Amino acid sequence: MKYRKLPVEIEAVQFNTAKDIKEFIPEDILIYKPSEDYFYIKTLEGDMLILPKDYVIKGIKGEFYPCKPDIFLQTYEQVI
Repeated sequence: MKYRKLPVEIEAVQFNTAKDIKEFIPEDILIYKPSEDYFYIKTLEGDMLILPKDYVIKGIKGEFYPCKPDIFLQTYEQVI
């Protein structure tokens, strides 16, 4: 059998600056490690690293998770 993903609108932001991330992700799930100069995000699967150019997606249940740019652009299109 074949299945198709249901069309669902999501919110997302691309990590270009620290400000982008800090304004989009709730403070209680965002982790900044100054010694590494990287952000991590608390997800249902554990803490995940967010690298520059990654997208951070807010899921349909309010959860947040990172997504690599190539996967994001193959999976989502912008809603106008």
